[in-house]
Amino acid sequence: SRTTVGRYLKRWGFTPQKPVRKAYEQDPKAVRHWLETEYPDICARAKREKARIYWGDEMGMRSDHAAGRSYGLRGQGAVVPGTGKRFGCNLVSAITNQGQLHFMVIKERFDSATFIRFMIRLSKQSQRKIFLIVDRHPCHKSQITQAWLNRPENKKRIEVFLLPQYSPELNPDEMVNQDVKSNALGRRRPRNAKEMIGGVRGYLRKRQRQPHIVRNYFAGESVHYAMENY
Repeated sequence: SRTTVGRYLKRWGFTPQKPVRKAYEQDPKAVRHWLETEYPDICARAKREKARIYWGDEMGMRSDHAAGRSYGLRGQGAVVPGTGKRFGCNLVSAITNQGQLHFMVIKERFDSATFIRFMIRLSKQSQRKIFLIVDRHPCHKSQITQAWLNRPENKKRIEVFLLPQYSPELNPDEMVNQDVKSNALGRRRPRNAKEMIGGVRGYLRKRQRQPHIVRNYFAGESVHYAMENY
């Protein structure tokens, strides 16, 4: 019976959990190579060159995003008032396992020029060379981006490394996205794009003053490897 199955699962140590989505296209060999070879090599280089490792990502935000729960009568869905207009913005961010957080909130779409602008801002805010680890978004490996990175003056300041394909769970900066969507956006009801951008910026500025929370983004099982000191 269903009750018996439930008792068996409990006895075997199984509990109800929200599953982690993993793409069928992910290559386990590439992930293993990243964890056992590529990332340790990056850490070793960072130590030799006194560079700082950043983890970067970007995401889009929409006014109709909903998060969390509310109370309502049984059989009747809870209703939360909000604007019927649709608007949004984009966030580009980067974090370190020492608790540093840098971000840029923009109205325009994310492209190679935007990524380069973010890297310029990031390099100006750091006194050390930057090793930036990102996913394989087309803008991260485009010809425009590579041409900018290959300039001698930029090579001295920043290098970009790519995670394995279809492996967002390996990027601690994904936790920034989740935090912002759940707390800075989903539980608030901005009336227009300006109010949304102001709310997200204010929330992230607060997070910048809370390095212990930023360090906690690295506490998850799939990203704990990135806590390694270098």
